[in-house]
Amino acid sequence: MKPEIYEVIVIGMGVTGFAAGMYAGRLGLKTLVIGEFEGGTINYAHDVENYPGFDSISGANLAAKIEKHAKEYDIKILKARVEKVEKRGNCFFVTTDSKVLQTSTIIFATGSEWRKLEVQGSKEFEGRGVTYCALCDGPLFKGKTVAVVGGSDSAAKEALLLTEYAKKVFIIYRRDKIHPEPATLKQVEEKVKKGKIEIINNTNIIEIKGKNKLESLKLDKPYKKKPELKVDGLFVAIGQIPQSLLAKNLNVRLNDRGEIMINKKSETSVDGIFAAGDVTDMPFKQAVIGVSGGVVASHTAYEYIRKTRVCE
Repeated sequence: MKPEIYEVIVIGMGVTGFAAGMYAGRLGLKTLVIGEFEGGTINYAHDVENYPGFDSISGANLAAKIEKHAKEYDIKILKARVEKVEKRGNCFFVTTDSKVLQTSTIIFATGSEWRKLEVQGSKEFEGRGVTYCALCDGPLFKGKTVAVVGGSDSAAKEALLLTEYAKKVFIIYRRDKIHPEPATLKQVEEKVKKGKIEIINNTNIIEIKGKNKLESLKLDKPYKKKPELKVDGLFVAIGQIPQSLLAKNLNVRLNDRGEIMINKKSETSVDGIFAAGDVTDMPFKQAVIGVSGGVVASHTAYEYIRKTRVCE
């Protein structure tokens, strides 16, 4: 059976992937967007307030709008897991769990996944108090005490969302002070004044303890003269891991964090392979950056196809 042939295959169905697919379709390229689920991690964002054109919009709603826009163009969508990508001559072959596809160019928009907290008890209590998504699991902790570990803007936003459910939210961070965006920090400070949030700086969690469910966190320094902090839930927000294994297997150059290295045209170290969004070494991880990168990648792929013999 001959493989389906495309000019561009975008791997990833987040906002970056659909933006890349939309623009490739707009440029008249035979395009496929492939991935396991639509929307990506922004689906779990409660309020997005830094995407131009929207004062405030949920992550899921923003992702749905970008997907809808992409589908207005003549592109194909395939919900499937990509198991392997190979280069043969000037062609790329994408193997899924159900078929083999052929393309002239690849755009990696595979994003990232949540980084796990590597301490004793973390794995054992996943789903029993340890979680990675306040939007998903916050309602389970109504009237309870929870903690967020991390000091980024994402961690601060998780804490803010949790104040809508929990009676008290701790932010535990290993450095001197948390570092969210100024607007987010202002909201956190207001919650601190009201006693809804308390920040514990210069502190690490060294063990997660409990019986059938999480009951307390063992810290590397005492909190109010006690070695453990009693909480009902722990939300982990310590960064993300780029999903770059498929690119690595193609000998695409990665940095020491495992991110795909790109130039300002979204080109990688391998001809015909482009990348955008959180999987790349762009230092500012935001939806608007990923979307713009996806558009740049598609335009560069278009230029590449015009100058290079199309895979046949």
